[in-house]
Amino acid sequence: MVATGRGREHPAPRQPHRCVQIHFYHGFLHPHSHPDHLTRSPVHLMDLRTTPPNPQRRVIFSESKSLTEQVSVLTATRVVLHTLYRMIYPFLSVFSRGLGVDLAQLSVVLTFRSLMGFLAPFLATIADRYGRKISMLLGLGLVILATSTIWIFPSFPVFFGGLMLSMLGNLMFIPAMQAFIGDRVAYEKRGMVLGITELSWAAAFIATVPFVGWLMARSHPDKAWLVPFPVIAFAGTLCLILIAWRVPNNRSQIQAQGNGIATIRKMLGITSVLAGLGFAISVSAANEVVNLVFGVWLEDRFALKLAALGAASAIIGISELGGEGLSALLADRLGKEVAITLGLITSAVATFILYFFSGSVAGALTGLFFFYLGFEFTLVSSLPLMSEVFPAARATVMALTIACFSLGRALGAMLAPWLYNLGFLFNLIAAILLIATGYFLLKHIHPAGQDDLDARNGESTHPGV
Repeated sequence: MVATGRGREHPAPRQPHRCVQIHFYHGFLHPHSHPDHLTRSPVHLMDLRTTPPNPQRRVIFSESKSLTEQVSVLTATRVVLHTLYRMIYPFLSVFSRGLGVDLAQLSVVLTFRSLMGFLAPFLATIADRYGRKISMLLGLGLVILATSTIWIFPSFPVFFGGLMLSMLGNLMFIPAMQAFIGDRVAYEKRGMVLGITELSWAAAFIATVPFVGWLMARSHPDKAWLVPFPVIAFAGTLCLILIAWRVPNNRSQIQAQGNGIATIRKMLGITSVLAGLGFAISVSAANEVVNLVFGVWLEDRFALKLAALGAASAIIGISELGGEGLSALLADRLGKEVAITLGLITSAVATFILYFFSGSVAGALTGLFFFYLGFEFTLVSSLPLMSEVFPAARATVMALTIACFSLGRALGAMLAPWLYNLGFLFNLIAAILLIATGYFLLKHIHPAGQDDLDARNGESTHPGV
């Protein structure tokens, strides 16, 4: 989850309207400041509503002049993408029966899908080289192709390949979308705008995943698992048209120098970066060891049916929405480290609730509510902290963070079925141990100082470089 690069330089708008003064210093945006040791560009005015990527080039599409409209389209697209990603978990038994495979085989599919996240740092370069919009359209196109293929050729091998292809599309779309917002919104306002797009994660579980369950429940049992794919393909096509029509294209103003592997190697020498990546692995694995099996656990323990599992998904979605909203309200006020600590404590306490109060459906759902609330609060609060550990290469740091979140999910997905065979208690113990590991690593994550804004080509005054 990364926002990097700036829009192309352009003259100030001719029409009189309210603007916010933005200065360009070495490719980074600093509102209302002008330190003497930084070089000021002649161009310093940018309308926060939109930044035309290239005013000299004739625009083919009617690009939207409203940032609000652009963010709305992009957020809706992410809801579609997250629905595809998240619908597998609560309906794991439905996909298992429909595909004729067991839980362990589906776990392998989800593990490989998570491991695809390691390609994120390399796929992110497409957005910088060819433009944010190009990368978003290519990524969304892959998702449409994947879901359509699964629908037309329903089989386990095609399902496996389709999920891998759709994950590639995700990895192309999301960093490009975040970089697009970073190009057009000042840093002091960017967290709010990016936070709005992050609400799509919870919105998928609140609205669209239960809708998928409703559609499945009204389909033939043998074909229920296939129902979501044509719906997602159609919705994705609509989003692709809207992005092509209403969203402008732009590239990073900061030109990449050297190769990506060398840059990554230099960053891995920074203690805060290493600790942050380890933190990402730990907290996402803690979430996944519960997330993968909660639907099966609810069905086994309380004999919940398909529609009830969809309702449980909505409750979890509401908890995640609350975590995202609380992070937006409190992370800056409390401080990122304090907010993250509170989130970890909430998740840890929730595991005890799941164990001691799981005798009833209400107790189990309450525990799940606070578990997901704490995790989402932790995750969203950690993003701005990670974005500042090495500002000179913010895009690469965030792409690596995405990769490590994926690694954590893969680790959790591998452990979850094995632990569940021993008993759900072992899933909870593993979650607590991973949360404790994340807390230890948090103590070693520190935002970079102001001098790091002058870092060029991986050179920095940051301790540990």
